[in-house]
Amino acid sequence: MLTTRPRRQLWHMRTRGRRRHLNTPTQTPCSRAFSVSGRRGGYEDTIGNLKIGRDTRVVFQGFTGMNGVCDVCVVDLILILCLCAKATANAKESIAWGTNIVGGVTPGKNTEHLGLPVLPSVREAMQKLKPHATGIYVAAHQAPAAIEEAIEAEVPLIVAVAEHIPVHDLLRIHSMLHTQSKSRLVGANSPGIISAVGRCRIGFQPLPCFMPGRVGIVAKSGTLSYEAVASTTRAGLGQSLCIGMGGDVLAGTRFIDALKIFEHDDDTEGIVLIGEIGGMPRWRLLIGSWSTRSVLQIPSKPIAAVIGGVNAAPGRVMGHAGAFILPGEPDALAKVKRLQDAGVTIVNHPAKFGEAMKTLLGSSGRVSSGAATTGTSQRRGMHTMRRRPKVQSPVSNFAAQKRNLYIRENLAFDLLRERGINASEYSGKGRKRMLAVGIDRANMSPCIIASPATNNQEPHVEAKKFPFDYVKGFVPSQIPVIAEHLQLGGPAKESLAKLINSLVGLYMQKEAFLLETSFVERLGDLKVVGAHFGFDDAAFRSTKRQGDIHALRRIEDEDAQEVEAEKDGIVYIKLAGDGNIGTLVNGAGLAMNTIDALADVGGKAANFLDTGGKATSETVKKSFQVILQDERVKVIFVNIFGGLTLGDMIANGVLLAFKELEMRLPVVVRIRGTNEAEGQKIIAESGLPLHAFDDFEEAAAKAIELAG
Repeated sequence: MLTTRPRRQLWHMRTRGRRRHLNTPTQTPCSRAFSVSGRRGGYEDTIGNLKIGRDTRVVFQGFTGMNGVCDVCVVDLILILCLCAKATANAKESIAWGTNIVGGVTPGKNTEHLGLPVLPSVREAMQKLKPHATGIYVAAHQAPAAIEEAIEAEVPLIVAVAEHIPVHDLLRIHSMLHTQSKSRLVGANSPGIISAVGRCRIGFQPLPCFMPGRVGIVAKSGTLSYEAVASTTRAGLGQSLCIGMGGDVLAGTRFIDALKIFEHDDDTEGIVLIGEIGGMPRWRLLIGSWSTRSVLQIPSKPIAAVIGGVNAAPGRVMGHAGAFILPGEPDALAKVKRLQDAGVTIVNHPAKFGEAMKTLLGSSGRVSSGAATTGTSQRRGMHTMRRRPKVQSPVSNFAAQKRNLYIRENLAFDLLRERGINASEYSGKGRKRMLAVGIDRANMSPCIIASPATNNQEPHVEAKKFPFDYVKGFVPSQIPVIAEHLQLGGPAKESLAKLINSLVGLYMQKEAFLLETSFVERLGDLKVVGAHFGFDDAAFRSTKRQGDIHALRRIEDEDAQEVEAEKDGIVYIKLAGDGNIGTLVNGAGLAMNTIDALADVGGKAANFLDTGGKATSETVKKSFQVILQDERVKVIFVNIFGGLTLGDMIANGVLLAFKELEMRLPVVVRIRGTNEAEGQKIIAESGLPLHAFDDFEEAAAKAIELAG
């Protein structure tokens, strides 16, 4: 049996068998009455902790400064410094807005900050300050320990904002979470959670966009959620509770959890759902139960949704760590169809959510008809979405992905041979089957993924997942079931067990993200004939773990422009085809949606470019440099929604690019969010060939006109 990290196992042993109910004084005020099932004692019973408000007592971890910043890369060091400054500024903003922050935690300190107590441990903070929630404002290499400390101290709500936390650290954390019933995690890589009605913010959402109101929002993308908030504010609806799931592969709180809290929340009358590629949409089961009243036995609430990544580059990781399709998962169009079948209204841009919810709430009370939301424009959007070429949902996906480290196939074969596995190129003989070790996002655990065929042979055959606990390891008793699904005979079971154990061992020891193989059976023996191995580069960047695997990276196999952009923290993906509109966007979700929404009105994006939520004027200039290397580009479309990113800073970055790069291409700029008026004014008064817009469709139309 394969295991990992004995210290974490001891924690499981201590907590196993003593799962407690949520009936202690440390609960959030609304969580005591919340229950979604007849049984008690599991992680699901912490969903009620998401209901925050005026009485929610909040502490900050990483309140005053930083510890242990040696041996981190420059990008992470900048992030650490940013988080340290932001924690204090964020606390001041949140307190002024009404958030009940009662203190903070900084290891080794027992002092005051902003007139509030600072304690050396979360456990001591729980005893003396009795918080209902903690916001974790530390960088990725420190975040796992901070989250674990909060779980062990039994903080009811834990909000983690850090990006690039190693995947295996999150797998271990989820294994911990599912052995207890006290703590609920939001994040990681999350903008946080905010109650506009209760004036409680735990995160870094742009407060000027929010207004107390009727719409609950749950989103994978921070920037898209800000767009949705601004849209519902402009429509006069406002927001009740907004939950940022975060863009990581493993979200502490999922769509189905948020939908349950919204359905029980009297402040929430309508729901906005913002998803993207990646993951299996289990929330369709809950939505279906609302429609039939067969489970909850209460009226359903109208839902409007947008799904980013309809035009995602096949086989690529689109900015967010979790924005990619694992074997057996549906693509964006499949998710859209399932939502439509459940009666959910689909929009193609978050700026349309305000009018969509206004129509749904005004015309039909609390029942969604699923009709198009904005007349002709929405019908047009859905029509073009249906006729686009369908992005393939592969059972096997050997295309070169980018986000983690993907190694050459011959190097993957070497790793298998070192473990006694027969591996070489396919000779053309034998039926190919697929076997992989990946992540089960529904169960928040590693899993075996198996299919009796590869996508080249039988594309209709679905891969099946066999999850196992990260700490306990793979259970050999699953092998006969996997063998049956793979349609393997008795003599091959022993060889299958050897292959699975080797893959699982490699997955755990080297912090893999996906180990995917195709194999053939020859006289009871299994031979691997294809290998697509991905490893988590965050483990190397954040903590310098897995240096031997990181050394297998071959820069010459990658796009030179993408590698150059990566040095500046920019995620750039050159799209295939004849796209002629260069896109420059802050935020992975917004970048995906920009490509989709441009396609809906007849435009063709040449690239995906996410400057990141921490974009600066210099980053914008470097983004222009990358885009200008693509000779297909005739116009550059800058689409920025400011949260942490300031509109005037982006505008100055655009002017800097014009001055230093001697720009010859026209540029269309749409700036919304924080300091949007200042940014738009800078663009309008620059005297340069810039075109400033507030409305997305107007901006997109201008970009298409100029590209033509």
